[in-house]
Amino acid sequence: MFTRFIALGDSMTEGMNDDFIKGKFRGWADRVADQMAVSNAINGDQFSYMNLAVRGKLVAQVVAEQLPVALQYIGNDLPAEKILVSFHAGANDVLRPKYDPQRVIESYNEAVYKIKESGASLMLFCVLENFTKEGKTGTALAERFRFFNSNVKKISQEVGAILLDPNPEPFWNNKGFMSWDRLHMNSEGHYRAAQGVLAKLNLPHDEAFREPLLKVNQVRGVKKWIENFNWFFAFALPWIWRRIRGRSSGDGRSGKYLTPVRWPISS
Repeated sequence: MFTRFIALGDSMTEGMNDDFIKGKFRGWADRVADQMAVSNAINGDQFSYMNLAVRGKLVAQVVAEQLPVALQYIGNDLPAEKILVSFHAGANDVLRPKYDPQRVIESYNEAVYKIKESGASLMLFCVLENFTKEGKTGTALAERFRFFNSNVKKISQEVGAILLDPNPEPFWNNKGFMSWDRLHMNSEGHYRAAQGVLAKLNLPHDEAFREPLLKVNQVRGVKKWIENFNWFFAFALPWIWRRIRGRSSGDGRSGKYLTPVRWPISS
């Protein structure tokens, strides 16, 4: 039974675009921490949680900024074997035009080895490979993600990490799990991801989390045009403008919980 959960990564682990509670996105990691806290309470154990993830971060930034903080809280006040660390990063790198796979993989593996050396248990994630539309761009991105995932699977096996790979299970490709920006998960997506993680950890979870969503009528015609128009000006254009200026959505932001907090937080 893990009595501390430390989550590292980017917007996926920060929780965008799940429910917004007390100025923070909830996210799959918070949802997993909820159940871990309940399971520990049954045994009379206290549970603490850290979430250092920040939207827009590249792998090298996660390694440089988040990993040293996490390592301070492993094997210090708690035995390392009581701690679970999740590491989910790489998608932002793969999406960049100047993606350097060798450099990204080197940074990724550096983090994995350091966490493994700390003695904590480690959970890794493959990226969903076919979340973009079909076409030349979608095909090229899928190939990039497959190559990235091949390293994740290889090093996961090497260090004995817990691995969540959504690609063999087609239900993860359901667009109903995506939020308005077409990049991050919505609340249903984060809920499903949390249940998938809990299943991997052999903790209580919703056994029906793989059930497909009910079909929703597709938006067509003028409504579809308006939806695309709003998406372009609300998400795509700001994203392009940040890329031109070399900025990131995570600039100036910090993780949600930078030190171990007693979970759940009392209201």
